[in-house]
Amino acid sequence: MAVSSPRAILRLLGGKARNTWRALTSMGTALVLLVLLALAAVPGALLPQRSLNASKVDEYLALHPVLGPWLNRLQAFDVFSSFWFTAIYVLLCISLIGCLTPRTLDHLRNLRAVPVAAPRNLTRLPKHAATQLTGDAEQLGAQLAGRLGGWRTITRRSDDATGTVEVSAEKGYLREFGNLIFHFALLGLLASVAAGRLFGYEGNVIVIADGGPGFCSASPAVFDSFRAGATVDGTKLHPMCVRVNDFTADYLPTGLATSFTANIDYQIGDDLRTGHWRPYQLEVNHPLRVDGVRAYLQGHGYAPTFTVIFPDGQTRTQTLQFRPDNPLTLLSSGAMRFDPPAGVYPDADERRKHQIGIQGLFAPTEHLDDKLLSSAFPAMDDPAVAIDVYRGDTGLDTGRPQALFILDSRLIEQKRLTKVARSNLKAGEEIRLDDGTRVRFDGAVPFVNIQLSHDPAEIWVLVFAMTMMAGLVVSLVVRRRRIWIRIAPAGPAGTVNVELGGLARTDNSGWGDEFERLQTRLFGKEA
Repeated sequence: MAVSSPRAILRLLGGKARNTWRALTSMGTALVLLVLLALAAVPGALLPQRSLNASKVDEYLALHPVLGPWLNRLQAFDVFSSFWFTAIYVLLCISLIGCLTPRTLDHLRNLRAVPVAAPRNLTRLPKHAATQLTGDAEQLGAQLAGRLGGWRTITRRSDDATGTVEVSAEKGYLREFGNLIFHFALLGLLASVAAGRLFGYEGNVIVIADGGPGFCSASPAVFDSFRAGATVDGTKLHPMCVRVNDFTADYLPTGLATSFTANIDYQIGDDLRTGHWRPYQLEVNHPLRVDGVRAYLQGHGYAPTFTVIFPDGQTRTQTLQFRPDNPLTLLSSGAMRFDPPAGVYPDADERRKHQIGIQGLFAPTEHLDDKLLSSAFPAMDDPAVAIDVYRGDTGLDTGRPQALFILDSRLIEQKRLTKVARSNLKAGEEIRLDDGTRVRFDGAVPFVNIQLSHDPAEIWVLVFAMTMMAGLVVSLVVRRRRIWIRIAPAGPAGTVNVELGGLARTDNSGWGDEFERLQTRLFGKEA
C-alpha cells in the first residue's frame, strides 16, 4: 500500500479543518448552540448551586446518596463555571464571530452596490403591472424615480435605438443592518456577562438590626457566603460599611408579606476616613447603588437574645440569628454556645465542662398545641422560644468548624455535651439549672440578609440588551423590496408603455397591498 505524501496529508487535514470551521460558523450552528446554552442553564435553576448556597448542596448530597455524587461529578452544582457550560459558551461566541464577519463584509458591499438591472421579462415576476402614459421616456423616468423617496434608484438608458429607459429601485437595506446589530449585541451581551463573572464578586451577610454592629466589606471573611470572579482574589474589594437601624415589614392577615423596608446607614469612599454616615431606605427591588457596588435586601428573620447568668453572678449575653424554617410564619430554629467567664471555674478543663449550649425554636407570635411551639404570624407580636439547654463541651475550644444552627451531634453522642433542661419561655422569663446557672430569654430583634454585588460590566449588559431589542425591532419591521420600471416609446407620438415589476426579497406578507399603493404613488391610479 502506497504511503500518502506529507503534502496530501496536509491537504486532507486542511480540508477537514476548513469544513469544520464552515460548519461551526454557520448560522444554523449558532442557533443550535444558543438552544444548548439555554438547556445547559436549566440544571442551574433546578438544582442548588454551590456558589450561592453551599449548605443546600450538602443537604442535597445527604438526601440523595446515589444520584448526588454523580451530579457532583458532572458539575451540576457548579453549572455556570462547569467545563461543559463554558465550552458551549465559548463555541457560541466563536460561531457568532465567524458567522457575522462575512455577513458584515457582504452587507458593506451591498451598501456600495447599485440596484441590479431589470430582468428581460417583467411579466414573470410575482407582481406585475402595465399602463400607458404620455410624455418623453427620459423625462418620465426621472419623474418616476423622483417619486420613489426612500428607495435607492438608478436610471439606465438602452444602448439601442428603441429609446427604452429602465429604473431599478431597492429598499430595505436597514433590515440586514438591524439583523447584524442584533447578533453583534448578542455577542456583546455574552462577552459582558463573561466579564462580569471574571471581574465581579458577590457576597451575602446577615446584619442584625436595631443597634447591631453592622459590617464592612473590606475582606471576604466578613461575608457569610462569598462568590468571587476568576480574577478576584479578595484583596481589592470596594470598601463599604453598612449598619441597619431598623427593619419593618407589612403583612396581610394570612401572613403573606407585602413589603420589606430596612433603614440603613452606609459609608463609602471618603466617609470611611471622616466617619460620616449616609442614610438610605433599602427595599426589595430598590437596591443601593453607589461607586459600582450594589446592596440588595435579600431576606429577613429574627435573632433571639439569651443571657446566661452563671452561679457567681457573672453573665454572658448573645444575640444570634435563627434560621427561618417556615417562610410564612417565620418559625425559626437555631443554636447558641456560651463559654463561662474567666474566674467562674478554677481551670480551663473545668470551664470547658460547664459551657452552655442552647438549641431550639423561636416563634415571633406564639401558638401552642399543648406544649408544642409553633408560630401563628410572622410579625413579632408575642415572641416565645422552646429550647433544650445543654451543659458540657460545646466545641468552642476545638477549632473545628461547626454548623451555625445546630449543636454538634457528635459531642452529644459522646456524652461530652449533656441535655440538662427543656422549657418554653416568653420574653423576660428564665430557667434555672441544677447548679444555679440561669438562662434567660430577653426577646429578639430582626435581622436582614444583605447582598453586596460588584459587576463592572453591568452597564454594558443593559446597553447590549437594549441594542438587541432595537436591532430585533428593525429587522422585523423593515422589509426588503425590489422593483423595476421599464419605459418604452409606443406607437403614437408622445405615448410610452410603462411596465412595473416587483419582487419581495424577504417575506411576502402584505406585499400585494404595498405593491398596489406603489402603483398609485407612481402613476396616480391603479395600473
